[in-house]
Amino acid sequence: MMDPSPLAPLEKSLGHSFSDLSLLTRALSHRSWAKDQTGGPKREDNERLEFLGDAVLDLVISEELYRSSASSEGRLTRARAMLVRRETLARHARSLKLGNYLRLGKGERASGGQDKDSILADALESVIAAIYLDAGLSSAANFVGTLFADDLARRAQDGDLHAPRDPRTELQEALQAARRGTPSYRLASSSGPDHMPTWTMEVVAGGTILAEGQGSSKQDAARQAAARALELLRNKDADG
Repeated sequence: MMDPSPLAPLEKSLGHSFSDLSLLTRALSHRSWAKDQTGGPKREDNERLEFLGDAVLDLVISEELYRSSASSEGRLTRARAMLVRRETLARHARSLKLGNYLRLGKGERASGGQDKDSILADALESVIAAIYLDAGLSSAANFVGTLFADDLARRAQDGDLHAPRDPRTELQEALQAARRGTPSYRLASSSGPDHMPTWTMEVVAGGTILAEGQGSSKQDAARQAAARALELLRNKDADG
């Protein structure tokens, strides 16, 4: 018997068995990994797949919103932007445990790249493109529709679209309901060049660090931290 592919558990999570597994492998290959490879032919990363996956995702989400809501073009556009933003994609990538399968360069892995929203979001778009190339638009649409089903349901109610709430507000309400106090945010670190810094913020409650978030601004990093803390709280509640 042939040894099972190390990507078999991921294929199961994706609900798609690849005819061309090299597509999935490439979708999981970050540019930092490709740059670290020396000798032999140039290794391909997932940036071209990300480009294609972004377009496929926009098309599928646009059609889903069009069919589920009678809202105006402007509201549909805003709803789509919220659904395909980095935070949402990274959340879904974490639900699939994509970070466990990413091929990253040594430096990127050492800096926690497997849990960075930007890398996870790009990887998810690349996976969408890989499914599209492997099996066509119908398979890619089925994957996206299943993955985003709950998000789409929340955006389309009674023919109207509702903007998502700020995760910082949601986290504050959840912690107060659980009598765990009010969350606060503090700067953990910053990195990158002065003209393009990456900020890391911590959200703290009751003296405990709940989660970290990264962003191009402190506000964005705080929102990321709150969203991550909410996800952890919900997973904990689901586990009992």
